[in-house]
Amino acid sequence: MELEVRHLRALCAIADAGSLHKAARQLGMSQPSLTTQLRRIENSLGAELFSRERTGCRPTLLGHSVLSRARPLVAGMAVLVSEARAAADRSAGPRLRIGSTASRALAGWLRRLRERLPGTDISLQMDVSANALLRQVSGGGLDVAFVHEVEGCPLRVPSGLDRRVLVEREPQFISLARDHPAAGSQIVELADLAADRWMIDPTVDGEWDGLRRVLGAAGLNPPVLHGDYLTASSLIAVGEAIAPCQPTSVPREDMVVRPLRDDPLGVRLLLFSRPGAYEGAGIGGPGAVASASGDGDGDGPGGAEVYADLEAAYREAASQAVVYRQWLMRNKSPLLRAPAA
Repeated sequence: MELEVRHLRALCAIADAGSLHKAARQLGMSQPSLTTQLRRIENSLGAELFSRERTGCRPTLLGHSVLSRARPLVAGMAVLVSEARAAADRSAGPRLRIGSTASRALAGWLRRLRERLPGTDISLQMDVSANALLRQVSGGGLDVAFVHEVEGCPLRVPSGLDRRVLVEREPQFISLARDHPAAGSQIVELADLAADRWMIDPTVDGEWDGLRRVLGAAGLNPPVLHGDYLTASSLIAVGEAIAPCQPTSVPREDMVVRPLRDDPLGVRLLLFSRPGAYEGAGIGGPGAVASASGDGDGDGPGGAEVYADLEAAYREAASQAVVYRQWLMRNKSPLLRAPAA
């Protein structure tokens, strides 16, 4: 077997994700297929590259050596592809490629961008992994990514990306069946959920680690189910589980959304882009501007317009979520104030 770039890319993905399951999802393939591919790579080299442990996969000494050589090759190929695509894009017309984790603000953001950029081809790629989206931005596969960073679980941000902070700390609420004993409370105590089964999607970067940290700090060790949030909704509705949710979530007839006392769960909402990424989207602007976080990061021409549309869309989503709007009022959030012109 002759090693190819795709094999090296798979090795890097396994090392970055820390598990075959997460790496397979990021690569868009099944775990058995990736396991077979890894076994073939190791057989061709004559030794194991990863040690399989209960908590995931860790590179062996040989694995570290191979990865140190593989990463520059994979990065070089990504640059080659990025530059070729950029050249093709310039001849094909303006285009803006957006990546995002799940958010209620997306619909309003896309609507505003299409109004602002009527001649631009705007595409959207969704992924549960913020880290995977950032790698695509860095590699040239995406122009911009709107992602969330779970508190206590920093994202692995590739060097060279520009950043804007949309919300420094967004509280995560809890989704409950409408007849749950705690559903009648305006604010739910974490201790009142100790006997419930929690459901979490372990493929969302940092989500399980963040929840486990919060539950452990509260002295709780409830049963936890792993699965996607579409499945979680059906289980929550019949009282089989509860789950953390975004505060902009809209409740259903059979479910309610409630804040937790003292807001122990939180995420940071971030917008990343490559320098010059907006130039190919036909967006004008006064040049590099400072980020909303005030940390001095710039995002080049056009970044201010894209960020302004995202901010407006998020404010719209927040105002439509009654429970979140009440939380913002109680906490005198600056999100309630109109942005400066």
